[in-house]
Amino acid sequence: MRIAVKGYLPLFKLRICSVIAFSAVAGLFSASGRVSATAAISLALVTLMSSAGASAFNHYFDVDIDALMQRTKGRPMPSGTVGGHGKVLLAAALLFSASILLSSRLLNYMVGVHLFLGGFTYAVVYTVWLKRRTWLNIVVGGLAGSFAVLAGGASAVPGLCLKPVLLALIMFFWTPSHFWSFAIVHREEYQRAGVPMLPAVAGDIRASRYILVNTVLLVVSSALPALSGTFGIVYTLAAAGLGAFFIMRNIELVRNPSKEVAWKNFKASMVYLGGLLAAVIIDASINI
Repeated sequence: MRIAVKGYLPLFKLRICSVIAFSAVAGLFSASGRVSATAAISLALVTLMSSAGASAFNHYFDVDIDALMQRTKGRPMPSGTVGGHGKVLLAAALLFSASILLSSRLLNYMVGVHLFLGGFTYAVVYTVWLKRRTWLNIVVGGLAGSFAVLAGGASAVPGLCLKPVLLALIMFFWTPSHFWSFAIVHREEYQRAGVPMLPAVAGDIRASRYILVNTVLLVVSSALPALSGTFGIVYTLAAAGLGAFFIMRNIELVRNPSKEVAWKNFKASMVYLGGLLAAVIIDASINI
């Protein structure tokens, strides 16, 4: 039983889902600095469940192309670790449905609406519709992370609130810079599988330039909360410092669009997001 459960765990992409859950909690703090532990834990749980369900569906739908790439052929479904595709689809549906129901019961129905839209964007719009058709796949698919932030904001203020909206905009611009760096590292595999990620169709040099342009837009979007006075000094300093750091990494990638530098840029994107979200939480907590 323990071995069977362990075999299923990679289906849920728990590391990625944890980042999404953290962004939802940051959205909660941005909307209201007065956050109870129960509300934060409930939000993190339902967001994690929703993201895990969508991720399991991604594994289910992409089993054919996963089998073609060295990076993914060891995943549970193409490797045969998990048997019975129907079981994976059922687990995805149950997790996703439970997250919507629980969020509506534990928090409010608008949280459920945003989690539904986020999961639908990732599972259907990105995975089924766009991933195999256009290099814009990850641009539109990145909205899934934005909906998680909005879900967090809605858990405190059910109506649209400026702070979570601005944070959702940052998440939207962050995703392409993050994922296109990763795609440069694995460009040949995406080409082999016929997946039109930007580096696979435009090449590493042009992709690195697109990443830099997108990151500039990301840093500009991150300045909006500071310029408008929406967030305080902790956020402002973090946004400025992390933005400068990430742009410098991007410039290095443009000068040398190698896999090694792209991987550094990918890791820098994680540092950027983690630091910025932590700054949002700290800033909201001390400016109640």
